[in-house]
Amino acid sequence: MNIREMRICLGDTQSEFAARYNIPFRTIQNWETGIRKPPEYIIDLLESRTKSDLANKRATSLPKYDPHKMDLPKRCDFVGAVAWLKAVRDRIGETFIFALDEALMCQGNFGGRSDEFLVWGYGDDSISRFNGVVLLGNRISQYSIKERDGLLFTDFNRTVADALANESILDMQGITEALSRYYYSNGESFDGISIVPEYQEKFEKLAEEAINYYEN
Repeated sequence: MNIREMRICLGDTQSEFAARYNIPFRTIQNWETGIRKPPEYIIDLLESRTKSDLANKRATSLPKYDPHKMDLPKRCDFVGAVAWLKAVRDRIGETFIFALDEALMCQGNFGGRSDEFLVWGYGDDSISRFNGVVLLGNRISQYSIKERDGLLFTDFNRTVADALANESILDMQGITEALSRYYYSNGESFDGISIVPEYQEKFEKLAEEAINYYEN
């Protein structure tokens, strides 16, 4: 794939693609217009990252309210996170894998917030017709999916990885609380959590915050 094809696959504008991979906007423009040609190793690297992000898409920004889109059920209208998530699932009406805070709610690791307005997950692009939906990708390995109470959601390892990938735009309270619970219920250990080298440094910082979460 060339640079433009990679960008189109991700559904990014030039500015979003530049921000995603920390490349100057002007450089992306020059590459796509043919003013300059990126080195072959850069193309190979970006193609690899693009394929990875198509399966585990990093969101570059949070959605703004669009009056032309449909609304999902409001969290404040339901007693309990599971009841709300079931209503969201039914409203969407097609396969949707809950991720991040919503996955933590499904797992019982986070109670959520009464003013929750974002829903993170994996599913078809058409689900973006709803306000508040943040799609991380269109597909995800079946080995990373769990089911409980009729809800599909990412397992804990994938949830942690997604949180680290989207840390710049995610309220980390939920994942910090969940990691803290994991640590103290697992004999004060994070054994069992698998972190790829790319996120190891971020995880170590987050783990320290999680250990101190209930102590401070």
